This record gives sequence, structure tokens and C-alpha cells, in this order.
Amino acid sequence: MPGRECYHCQQWIEQGEAHNCWTTTEAALTQDLPDDLRDAWERIRETALEFGDQRIYASGTAIMFARQTCYFFVRPRRSHLQVCVFLGRAIRAPQVRRAERRSTTKFVNILHITHRDEVEAPITEWLREAYELSDQLIARGRSSKSKRTRKTRRRSKRR
Repeated sequence: MPGRECYHCQQWIEQGEAHNCWTTTEAALTQDLPDDLRDAWERIRETALEFGDQRIYASGTAIMFARQTCYFFVRPRRSHLQVCVFLGRAIRAPQVRRAERRSTTKFVNILHITHRDEVEAPITEWLREAYELSDQLIARGRSSKSKRTRKTRRRSKRR
């Protein structure tokens, strides 16, 4: 047999070819989307680009949108786009399938998008809120780190 199919990603790998199924591209993840979902994907991406400086990259089965940390990601599926938005609160709205606490400061709010027209307020507002929250959390983390450093220095001087 001249090759094999990867158990995880079902991609055909020729014999001797290097393969890492967790390395992918946006194009590879979105190439098989139906037209409605492709339009919705493009609108999500365009909306996020309007927010400002960030990295957009594919990882595993998701497309990540990050500043210093990921603030939302999209998992393209056959029937919908699963959008996972990290906010400081759980959203209670019909668009949100579920919300789960991910850390002491963040919840992941999981949405299912099936059409381009769904990518409008309030969803775009939640994406912007997540984008802006990432800055606040980073600033908060820096200030608490500097407070811990000052406390440690004070304790060291007392001894």
C-alpha cells in the first residue's frame, strides 16, 4: 500500500510523507463549506478584522482569533459554524447554545451560526466585547503580578 489515511483527520498521507494533523490552514478548514456558511464565515472574519490588530490562525479543527490570548474561535462544521466567544460573563440569549466557565475570569459562550444574516448585533457586539476584554485581562494580570512582586520584596526586606 503506497500510503495511509490518518485516523484523526481522514487525510490521505503518501508513504514517507511527514504528517501532523494538528497543522492546518484557514483555507483547508473552510474549503468544503456550503455557500451560506462560507458567506457567514467571511462576514465573521471581516467583522473581526475591523476591531484592530490581532492574529488569525488555524489550529487543529478551529480558526483562532487572538491578541495576546485567544478571544474567540470558529469551528467550521457541515451544518453550522460553531463560534466560541470568551467573555467575562455568561450570555443568556437565544443565539447562545451554552455557556461554560473556563477560568476565574472567563466564560466561553458557544453559538451556532448557519447564515450570513446572523452575523450582526448582538453577535458582533459580543465579539467586540471579547476583543476589548482581552486587553483588560492582560492589564489586570500585569498589575496583580507587579503587586505580588512588591509584596514579595517587602517580605524579603523584613527578614
